[in-house]
Amino acid sequence: MPKKKVETVSLIDTFAEFKETKNIDRATLVGVLEESFHNVLAKIFGSDENFDIIINPDKGDCEIYRNRVVVADGEVKDDNKEICLTDAQRIDEDYEVGEDVSEPIDFTAFGRRAILTLRQTLAGKVLELEHDSLYNKYKDRVGEVIGAEVYQIWKSEMLLLDEEGNELILPKSQQIPGDFYHKGDILRAVIDKVEMLNNSPKIYLSRTAPAFLQRLLEAEVPEINDGLITIKGIARVPGERAKVAVESYDDRIDPVGACVGVKGRRVHGIVRELRNENIDVVNYTSNISLYIQRALSPAKVSNVYLDDVAKKAEVYLQPKEVSLAIGRGGLNIKLASMLTGYLIDVYRESEEDNVLDDIYLEEFDDEIDQWIIDTLKGVGMKTARDVLGTPREELIAKTDLEEETIDRVLRILNEEFEKE
Repeated sequence: MPKKKVETVSLIDTFAEFKETKNIDRATLVGVLEESFHNVLAKIFGSDENFDIIINPDKGDCEIYRNRVVVADGEVKDDNKEICLTDAQRIDEDYEVGEDVSEPIDFTAFGRRAILTLRQTLAGKVLELEHDSLYNKYKDRVGEVIGAEVYQIWKSEMLLLDEEGNELILPKSQQIPGDFYHKGDILRAVIDKVEMLNNSPKIYLSRTAPAFLQRLLEAEVPEINDGLITIKGIARVPGERAKVAVESYDDRIDPVGACVGVKGRRVHGIVRELRNENIDVVNYTSNISLYIQRALSPAKVSNVYLDDVAKKAEVYLQPKEVSLAIGRGGLNIKLASMLTGYLIDVYRESEEDNVLDDIYLEEFDDEIDQWIIDTLKGVGMKTARDVLGTPREELIAKTDLEEETIDRVLRILNEEFEKE
């Protein structure tokens, strides 16, 4: 038989509290409401299988119907699922044994405790959904830069709010020395990690991670964003200095010049954002010896000896270059080691190291291009006899230079010693 028209149950306060819940769509919220009602009804009646619930979230109310089967008087075994004929006919005199009775239920009649239980159940489910939604929203955004408002500052961390009011955490260890903010300030940081702790998402930010500098460079240098230049490595001592290795896939583009910009304009904004952190940009190369030389810039390296197994490098320099290689407080050599992945030890060259009948390769810069000399030095050959004492095939394999280039170098060096 058709359901009778009834007045709806008014639970406006309960609905209003959750109607505008952030991060949860309407369909999901209606489903949560229905599930919450079913849970409370199951506690009251022992079962909720025979209840129909119609949610009207726009109006802030719902309709509840209990469905029972009509049985003969005296044969009711389950008051929740069965109704005797006499009681059924009080609802509608046309009911007969075996028919289904759909009876409206006034939820408010169960009292304040039932409504409170409903609100608590609903609040718990909505909170769980919010946490899941927030976690899913941020877990795929790790590595992105975000702007957030400073809400609370503590000794060990800073609490921030995103544009939707979600809480973000910036630990003290992830703040740049010199960072100083007031409540209400907007700061930029990279999303460092997202964790679920005790069913509550924790979103951690960082301003010291290499990824933060990388994202800032991508935003400032169009060639990086377009894929013409690749960032191959970043080493940072936050707030002090950073070294960035870049590589271009277009011979017409100078990757270092493109990143720095005219008069350093492209990095000026980044330097200010990073509290005047100096940024050195170097050309990346797969030639480790040459890479180490570039990483130690502005020092000029005379020779490099590698231990690839132990990932160590012995670097020899003229005495006046040693302090440049080490840098103030050892910062330059520390960053070079971080960037290249090699533990670098610096040694001074002495006059006794120079063989009297040998000649430094720099003496041939009028006949041999400087880049060829740098390549030879990058594989550990600083003098003419270093080159002449190495088999031709080994020279080609180590330097990756053309055969014609190696032959020309050998000819020039041999002619010099024949003159002597």
